[in-house]
Amino acid sequence: MSASASAGSVTVTATARVDRLVWTMGDGTTVTCHGPGTPYTPDQGKAMSPDCGHRYDRPGEHQVTVTAHWDVKWEATGGDGKTLVQTCTTELVTELREAQVLNTR
Repeated sequence: MSASASAGSVTVTATARVDRLVWTMGDGTTVTCHGPGTPYTPDQGKAMSPDCGHRYDRPGEHQVTVTAHWDVKWEATGGDGKTLVQTCTTELVTELREAQVLNTR
């Protein structure tokens, strides 16, 4: 995401990008995803995520926490820019109602 703002002759531009997402899955597993991850598309079927995924072993309720680590770079007209690091954490409870077994023999 990028945004710019101007006041008089000075323009400031900020660009924010997700550096990594750290997921605490509620079953003792922590998953770190570098970048925002790959969006799911129906052609992927039941395949694991190519860059960031998790499969639960048991159905039930799971307390999930995700922390997004953002790098925010900004620069101003005629001046040096800086990089700020911002984190945002969200918690949710999700319920897995069905687990399917896959026989690979």
